[in-house]
Amino acid sequence: MEFKLAELPLMAVKKLMTGTIVPRPIAWVSTISAEGQPNLAPFSFFNAVCPQPPTLLFCPEVRITDGEQKDTLYNVRETGEFVVNVVTDELVEAMNATATELPPEVNEFELAGVTAVPSVMVKPPRVAESPVNFECKLTQIVEVGEGKGAGSVVIGEILYMHIRDDILLPDHKIDVRALKPVSKLAGPGYSRLGEIFDLQRGASQIKLE
Repeated sequence: MEFKLAELPLMAVKKLMTGTIVPRPIAWVSTISAEGQPNLAPFSFFNAVCPQPPTLLFCPEVRITDGEQKDTLYNVRETGEFVVNVVTDELVEAMNATATELPPEVNEFELAGVTAVPSVMVKPPRVAESPVNFECKLTQIVEVGEGKGAGSVVIGEILYMHIRDDILLPDHKIDVRALKPVSKLAGPGYSRLGEIFDLQRGASQIKLE
């Protein structure tokens, strides 16, 4: 089958994309409003950008249900700060509880039964139970599209990282088996780590002047 995406309904396009762009890492993003209301929500359109400056991105989507922006995006716009918490096997149920669309006055930390602890360099709290937390300041927001299903690329510089001792290896490497990250598939589907294998990259063929 072949598809011209401009001719498909929005939900068909989303299903094709989320079913083929897999697996996707999950950013469990904690923010705080200008009034001090905490928020915690997962985003699977998430990845690293570069190490200099250390930068990551996640992409909140305009809700298909009511066409409104997510509370996370409102909070990031207001405060310019956020924390990305890594979702692990032990935290997947708690994360899923925060994936529900909720009114802004709901405290998702309490709803999910996780502990909000102070960050070091930003105001939003982090999830104590998560083994990795990235404290970030907003660099820029790139708007893509309009209306339901449109998105925003939220780009942030990582200012500070919290890494649990048991997943940290020598030379700043991470024991991914001990981390046990969970990734997103399509619909209600998630995945755990399967077989891990190594491939050695060829030496650089670029000649230095």
